[in-house]
Amino acid sequence: MKLLVISGANLNKLGKREAIYGTFTLEDLQNELIRYADPIKLEFFTSNHEGEIIDAVQNCDADALIINAGGYSHTSVAIADAVAMLAIPKIEVHLTNILAREEYRRFSVVGSKCDGVICGLGIDGYRAAIDVIKRRLV
Repeated sequence: MKLLVISGANLNKLGKREAIYGTFTLEDLQNELIRYADPIKLEFFTSNHEGEIIDAVQNCDADALIINAGGYSHTSVAIADAVAMLAIPKIEVHLTNILAREEYRRFSVVGSKCDGVICGLGIDGYRAAIDVIKRRLV
């Protein structure tokens, strides 16, 4: 089983961003997910560019998708359309609670095309998404 984890805009700066995102880096997050998901094979894709994220979604050959498109989650109909085309389990994860943030962050266009959205749990949100995917695919 293979799981694609997509990280979008500004997530490459984890550990250097505002404190609400935590002190861990993207590499720390990825290493923890590899450890936690074992034996599921994880593939990671990170980009600050909307078109590259769309290409990664369209070219997805994984059995499931976890996506955190960053700020694009709230604005990108194009990423949402690409996600909607996938016939695999797909979960959107946000490190912070988007419902407790600015008004413009309280709805996710991308999340509306996913099977579920997990927010506000930090790295534990990714673990929860992996747990759901394991239960649905194993």
